[in-house]
Amino acid sequence: MVKRKIDYREYAGQIVKALRPGILLTTKAGDKVNSMVIGWGTLGVNWGRPAFVAYVRDSRYTKELLDRSGEFTINVPVGEFDKNILAVCGSKSGRDMDKIAAAGLTPVPSEQVSPPGFREFPLTLECRVIYAQRQELPGFAGGIGEQLYAPGSDGTRDMHTCYFGQILDAYIIED
Repeated sequence: MVKRKIDYREYAGQIVKALRPGILLTTKAGDKVNSMVIGWGTLGVNWGRPAFVAYVRDSRYTKELLDRSGEFTINVPVGEFDKNILAVCGSKSGRDMDKIAAAGLTPVPSEQVSPPGFREFPLTLECRVIYAQRQELPGFAGGIGEQLYAPGSDGTRDMHTCYFGQILDAYIIED
């Protein structure tokens, strides 16, 4: 397996387009690895650094691991891929099962962070969190917050935290 280095900016359109059906955010803390499907994200430059901004809800197991590790990979399909990967990683909890195995993903060790990339979602961004901010309802304009974050049965709202990850490495995993 070879990792062909890329300039993430040349793939920005492909990465952003892939967000709509879903891409993977993978994190690792200790020996626990978890991937979740994300459909929201921002790719660009923050504070003079290449960055991917990911949004993770408070209730997600991935958030627990990400808060402990401060590292993640973004894993994007290239061409055709098994849609079951998104089904498993988007509907199951890593608290209850090994989603990596259940989805049939093949981990590939990263170069600069602990979470892996995956052969099946080969476009990989390795990121280290440089800033995190929990979203608060008063910060949203025009009722967006009320629309997206309805109170649950216990009256709380399952808000997101924005993780600004500095892109440390970018490549496509090739056989």
